[in-house]
Amino acid sequence: MPQESRVVGIDVSKAKVEACIRAVSARLSQPSTVRGRSALVAWLRENGVGLAVMEASGGYERGWAESLREAGIAVRIVDPKRVRYFARSAGRLAKNDPIEAAMIAWFAETFPGETAPAHDPARERLNRLVTARTRLMRLSTAIAQRAEHRQPPVVEHAQRAIARTIKAQLAKLEAAIQADITANPAFAARAAIIRSVPGFGPHGAIAWLPELGRIDNKAAAALVGVAPYDDDSGEHRGARHIRGGRREIRDLLYMAALAAATRHNSILKAYYQRLRARGKKAKVALVACMRKLIVILNTMLARGQSWNPPAAPA
Repeated sequence: MPQESRVVGIDVSKAKVEACIRAVSARLSQPSTVRGRSALVAWLRENGVGLAVMEASGGYERGWAESLREAGIAVRIVDPKRVRYFARSAGRLAKNDPIEAAMIAWFAETFPGETAPAHDPARERLNRLVTARTRLMRLSTAIAQRAEHRQPPVVEHAQRAIARTIKAQLAKLEAAIQADITANPAFAARAAIIRSVPGFGPHGAIAWLPELGRIDNKAAAALVGVAPYDDDSGEHRGARHIRGGRREIRDLLYMAALAAATRHNSILKAYYQRLRARGKKAKVALVACMRKLIVILNTMLARGQSWNPPAAPA
């Protein structure tokens, strides 16, 4: 009988993968080819592996993850920094592909309760579309900033041509994103709720934070990276700091909170002004607004309610 509790750690690179099953001291190396993926799946089945754990590797892990999921093997993608810190805490300073595979497996066995959300191909596609749109927008901003300075005519012509191309491709991506959201009832329902909040767009929240509305408020703030962490020891009481979290959604939340605290959202604007009146620094007050906004969104999605703040007193 295969033991479905077995875990394999897989280190993914562009050319190959290294796999390690610590429970049976087994290792395998395969190239990043169709034949290599088939061989890895067969080997995992022979050894009764039920869960494959790999690091996020800039996209190289996606093809392997898809092949394993198609074969009925659960896949968990982990943060490379956490695995590296785990290895250092265990005194394992050497680093190569076979060692990394073993450390990933050990990390997964040490923290078995941390399960990833169920794989959703529709959300993964939306994630890639929104991420591509964000990168194109950054490129568009960079081109616009370069255009502020005089250049030789041929350079200016090239910059204008690139800007036109980016604008056209952005329009196509935005249409594809909207079509995906409209075609998916769950996405459409979440988008309608999120869009009701003044100054906040739904695309990033749906693509980058699928847990929103399904977890408690503290966990939501931690996932975004706006939860304050203690820095105390004995009698010492240090300042609280935020750290970690998902940078993409945090950047989006920062811009939304900045606009809300100054213009678009009367609730957050009043909250920001109260914090500033109490002597809080502008950045501290703004982070507090980010935390309040994500808590509001989490609560709205959990209850299935749209934005409906109490009316201001006359």
